[in-house]
Amino acid sequence: MDIRVLVSDKFSEAGLNVLKDASGIAFDYKPGLSPEELCGIIGTYDGLLIRSNTNVDANVLASAEKLRIVGRAGIGVDNVDVPMASKQGIVVMNTPTGNAVTTAEHALALLMAVTRKIPQATASMRAGKWEKSKFEGREVASKVLGVVGLGNIGRIVAERAQGLRMRVIAFDPVVSEEKAASLGIKRVSLDELYKQADFITLHTPKTAETTHMINDAAFDKMKQGVIVINAARGGIVDEAALYRALEGGKVAGAGLDVFEEEPPPSDHPLLKLAQVVCTPHLGASTSEAQERVSVEIAEQVIDYLKHGIIRNSVNVPAVKKELAERLDPYFVVARRLGLLLGQMDPLDVNEFQITCSGEPGELGLRPIANAALAGYLQEYLEEPVNAISAPYQAKDRGIHVVEVRDDAGGSFKNAITVCVRGKQGERRATGTVSATLAPRLVGLDGYELEAFLGGMTLVMLNDDLPGVIGNVGTILGKHGTNVSRMQLGLDSHGGRALSIWNIDRDLDDETLRELRQIKNVRSVRAIKL
Repeated sequence: MDIRVLVSDKFSEAGLNVLKDASGIAFDYKPGLSPEELCGIIGTYDGLLIRSNTNVDANVLASAEKLRIVGRAGIGVDNVDVPMASKQGIVVMNTPTGNAVTTAEHALALLMAVTRKIPQATASMRAGKWEKSKFEGREVASKVLGVVGLGNIGRIVAERAQGLRMRVIAFDPVVSEEKAASLGIKRVSLDELYKQADFITLHTPKTAETTHMINDAAFDKMKQGVIVINAARGGIVDEAALYRALEGGKVAGAGLDVFEEEPPPSDHPLLKLAQVVCTPHLGASTSEAQERVSVEIAEQVIDYLKHGIIRNSVNVPAVKKELAERLDPYFVVARRLGLLLGQMDPLDVNEFQITCSGEPGELGLRPIANAALAGYLQEYLEEPVNAISAPYQAKDRGIHVVEVRDDAGGSFKNAITVCVRGKQGERRATGTVSATLAPRLVGLDGYELEAFLGGMTLVMLNDDLPGVIGNVGTILGKHGTNVSRMQLGLDSHGGRALSIWNIDRDLDDETLRELRQIKNVRSVRAIKL
């Protein structure tokens, strides 16, 4: 059966062709659906492709019974309820670089338009006037540009501005001074940026912290005659405060591509000011960008739905395409370790620790941890759980997740250890991959062994005395169960043995009852991996 994908916003022909040419993918192109129409049909789709017009809210997600991924052609995911999607195990992807150049160029175009008063001069000439002295502008060369946010777009703006011989300073709390310096940018505090900048351009996401960050207090700290550009997100600038700053002369001009309410009301005060240049959210609106983001998100969604490859996800750590093949065997090991411990005696768990050494720790600690957590929780939750929803499910249940990278390692160079702790104690399992990339169990609750980690598995703990192994084989044979492998781990101090039996079928209650009645057997667990 084909994987079904819905495209609910306008997409470029090139992006639709990517879907059309993908084998095993059936898609419907239905831009302009109402919220009620979308809720009515979304339940039959595996993937949803959107732009900015479709609102993927809690109602839509509640109706999305099969949905595995939402792909946003563009950067912002403000129109997607990401926490709810995450809890349902739905990947949310965007295209963070597809329209970066276009948006950066638009920010600089606004800056130049405001500085040289180009729209106002154009309007004057169309009115039959020649007001040369009225529209005297300012040079940007040798002036200070303050960039708030050095992400993909902010860096491109900074690079282009340097080409205009502007001196660039920037504020970004997660970019080091060394990294900024390598880009030819001086990193400063936000207050220092306000104090020094002749022009300020915003390239930060809209969050609780950045909403109305450019407010009356911020304008008070800025230079007299500063020019402010916002091509990022509406709401970062307090529009009422900007109006007051423009009217009072503190701000000489503003270039706005985004507004708190879009479209803004026709009587919006900022639209009436001559020193404001505004555009209807055109940052990503070039033919090249529209085609690029449509193609990119279509390819990303297909890669995930067909191959499980995650790129540019906003709610799950991404695994780069070139690393996917190297990490896939470790994902299998991690999930099966979680499944194994989840089927052992319950511990009323309050802590889940994953320790990775070698390649797993270097290449993918977080996604490997999430895979192990998903395997463990799958045994306790009625609803499906995967590597995306698992951290949210754990948090909801008060389980503290600890991720540890062990550079020293142990007996195996590349190993994953999962430890669950609760009021009744702890359980620990260690796995690795063989030379043929097969999943291997190399430790369980202090017992060292080397067993295949997969399929139907019998886990037994017994006193290390003669006759036990033979009796187990006899009972399994009597009930028609074939044993493909058996591995033994010994506890030299306690006089007990742990055995792992790989078998070809599930065990019925009678077989399990007989196994538990064998003399010197302490516990028997049938595990499905």
